[in-house]
Amino acid sequence: MGTVWFVGAGPGDPELITVKGRNLIARAGAILYAGSLVSEAAMRWAPADCQIADSKDMTLDRITAWLIAQAREHETVVRLQTGDPTLYGALIEMVQPLDAAGIEVGVVPGVSSALASAAAAVESLTLPEVTQTVIFTRIAGRTPMPPGESLEELARHRCTLCLFLSITLLHRLQTALLAAGWPQEAPVLVVHKASWPGEEKIVRGTLADIRQRCREARITSQAMIIVSPALGARHWPGLAKSRLYDAGFTHRFRRASEPRNRERETP
Repeated sequence: MGTVWFVGAGPGDPELITVKGRNLIARAGAILYAGSLVSEAAMRWAPADCQIADSKDMTLDRITAWLIAQAREHETVVRLQTGDPTLYGALIEMVQPLDAAGIEVGVVPGVSSALASAAAAVESLTLPEVTQTVIFTRIAGRTPMPPGESLEELARHRCTLCLFLSITLLHRLQTALLAAGWPQEAPVLVVHKASWPGEEKIVRGTLADIRQRCREARITSQAMIIVSPALGARHWPGLAKSRLYDAGFTHRFRRASEPRNRERETP
């Protein structure tokens, strides 16, 4: 029996895959990739005789049956998934049948589209004295949300929200956040196909107009939505600085060189 590796391909740019993930592809006997979301360019490192299949039209049963069959033939089998396998990747649903078949599994993390989207827009998801919390979530659609995890309830924290799989539900985003006390002018960032060469789109707006802006940009799929009080901080005239780099702050690698500055500018 071989090992099935669940490898995060990252958000789109093939060069954002981890070195470990690329090395596994390079020695894989078989690769099953999510063709609707993962760029075929990620197969460039696969051996010439590697068995490669696309899972975009497969059911869960077919996916796991394929992985089991290939693990009986090859030492290394790769299931290549978009972003990170542990976020909205049906990881456990696929691992359970492999466990039952006695097949060893491993997971290699990948760059999430949430992080790639913030990078594309040169935004920080956390900011001193503004928000220190990030929530990864989605808007309830065909899959319901567990109790206590409605968007309105989560939005009451007024921290950074990264919403997956929700671009067609922007009207619900507006309703939930306004009900949670966010203002109409709260900034919203939408990034379509973050890091995909030649395909990335960045749309900025507010709760009041982001739906219309995305409609005009024809964004209907593969988009990350970020709502955060830290959006746009690059252009603020004043910021509360990180204390880690404050000349008056002592830590185990550096002694304070001047009295600590307790006056903080805030936007």
